[in-house]
Amino acid sequence: MRFWGAALIVPALVAVVGTAQAQEDMAEKFGQRERVRQVSISPDGQRLAVIEPAKGAGSLVSVITIATGASQPVLTAKGGNEQLGRCDWALPTRLVCSVHVINRSPTGLAGFSRLLALDADGRNMQMLSDKMRVRAQGASQFGGSVIDWSDEEGSGRVLMTRYQSGEYQTGSLLGRSGSGVAVDAVDTVSLKRKAVESPKDGVVDYISDGRGHVRMMISQTETADGYTGNTYNISYRKTGSRDWQSFGTYVSEAGLSSGFLPVAIDPALDLVYGFDALNGRSALYSMSLDGKMTKTLVYANDRVDVDGLVQIGRSGRVVGAQFVTDKRQTVFFDPALKSLGTALAKALPNHPLISFVDSSADEQKLVLWVGSDVDPGGYYLFDKATKQLAEILKLRPQLDPAHLASVKPVHYKSRDGVDIPAYLTLPAGSDGKGLPAIVMPHGGPGARDEWGFDWLAQYFAARGYAVLQPNFRGSTGYGSAWFQKNGFQSWPTAIGDVDDGGKWLVASGIAAPGKLSIIGWSYGGYAALQSGVYEPGLFKAIVAIAPVTDLEQLREDSRYYTNFRQIEAFIGRGDHVKSGSPAQNAQKITVPVMLFHGDYDQNVDVGQSRLMAGRLRSSGKTVEYAEFPGLDHQLADSEVRANMLRDTDNFLRAAMGLQEAD
Repeated sequence: MRFWGAALIVPALVAVVGTAQAQEDMAEKFGQRERVRQVSISPDGQRLAVIEPAKGAGSLVSVITIATGASQPVLTAKGGNEQLGRCDWALPTRLVCSVHVINRSPTGLAGFSRLLALDADGRNMQMLSDKMRVRAQGASQFGGSVIDWSDEEGSGRVLMTRYQSGEYQTGSLLGRSGSGVAVDAVDTVSLKRKAVESPKDGVVDYISDGRGHVRMMISQTETADGYTGNTYNISYRKTGSRDWQSFGTYVSEAGLSSGFLPVAIDPALDLVYGFDALNGRSALYSMSLDGKMTKTLVYANDRVDVDGLVQIGRSGRVVGAQFVTDKRQTVFFDPALKSLGTALAKALPNHPLISFVDSSADEQKLVLWVGSDVDPGGYYLFDKATKQLAEILKLRPQLDPAHLASVKPVHYKSRDGVDIPAYLTLPAGSDGKGLPAIVMPHGGPGARDEWGFDWLAQYFAARGYAVLQPNFRGSTGYGSAWFQKNGFQSWPTAIGDVDDGGKWLVASGIAAPGKLSIIGWSYGGYAALQSGVYEPGLFKAIVAIAPVTDLEQLREDSRYYTNFRQIEAFIGRGDHVKSGSPAQNAQKITVPVMLFHGDYDQNVDVGQSRLMAGRLRSSGKTVEYAEFPGLDHQLADSEVRANMLRDTDNFLRAAMGLQEAD
């Protein structure tokens, strides 16, 4: 593929599967994990590091030589309680990868992370995270993160955070009392460390300027009983200074925030980009770091939140901003990338979702992700010098875009007259009338659905169902008024919007009478179950994957963690805690329920599903419960996902009296 002037000439994508998918293998095809989870390019643009799925829930890091296409596996994780995070390049021949381990403790699951450094051939693997000190007063769960990849000397030096607890020494007063996050300059080859920022009480993060200078420090307050608070005090430094000055305060409580949240520094302009509220929505601002604190609006949208920065290069240079109306959109500040983005959009008209993923140090080679509603997407490599665009890997090569279902943005009225945005997926080739239908609320609740490929929705559309994904009130992306008090404290509004989506499907003739069901994951599972409490019988079957089922239990699940007071504030106190807990109202549910959960779930404890299943059985209700040993919140195992899809389809068909699809 070659870039000519302002247009890209790209041949049509070749279908991977040329015939209609057989019923017996449809679940396997849709249940397969994505072939690629992350791609990063080496500083010299010669190699790619790719994280791929391995056996079961495992992951594999492979290094691909771009010139030859040769691939070499260099690191594996078995999955379950051992997961790979990211892999990025410190040198053209040296990788830094994060590993996450989950351990069981008397108080629940405890996660630990560490950074490893290894050569591009998998050799010379070393622990990059600082070793635990023998006299440390507390365990260091988190092995730090790289906040600056700049390396003028080419030695593989990075700036990385390190948590240090206080230390004690028996029979002595000489222990270290300081605790908090520090910053070290670490040579990723020799492992030599040099302290850049000493640990300070309450400090939780730093922001570098991408040129090796720490410019901002973020501290988190502590409650009277020792938990982390909801207020963040932010400090900054002027160029060339080591003195900290007050920048401002950011507050996050019950999912709502106030104040300027800094994200990325532009050293050339001597300013920081961040987000702050404007007319009840999140907007992108810049703030000068020269002492004048000049605040400038960079970009805002009068309909939705501006929710992301576009950054590129090893310095994380800010080149644009993103927001989602019906579809995700990017506004570029960089003229060259704006032109490239326009050319890509013209050359790939059927793939309107384009993201810049990574680049070489000189930004001459760019890794892109390209996709759409009917294409799960894939990674491409663009070479500015040769003007060539080459496909690297497809995410789901086993699926044929020609046989996937298009996704249409729609709106429906809530019971109080509010327009609720949603996405409707109809079976390919269907007239969209008289279908079995599924309402599929998203997780979060601090999240939203977006236009694009969704493997769950696409599977059920392929099986003949209409699927509606509502962005009910309580979703993020539409401003603070839409978010309300969050989807737990404002559950009657959120669940009412979800239920009204089901009623709209029936009233519009899309759903056949009596052929309506609901499926959700995480908060979506909570919404599915709570809909059965709120309006019993509206949905003829309920499927909940890794759901929250009891708000008081959710509060208690966090008691032994530092964020307990934040979780407590998010859930709130009052009558809504009991009335908004499906497990406390299981007797009101009148339809069959199916539950799925992994027992290594750190997001939602498996006890939530165990409790719900027990309460339903005690109330004489019909419930099927599948628990998966060693799997986390994502159930990231292709065989497990395929079985879950197949079992769910059979469960829905039985509950709604449907015949087996062809």
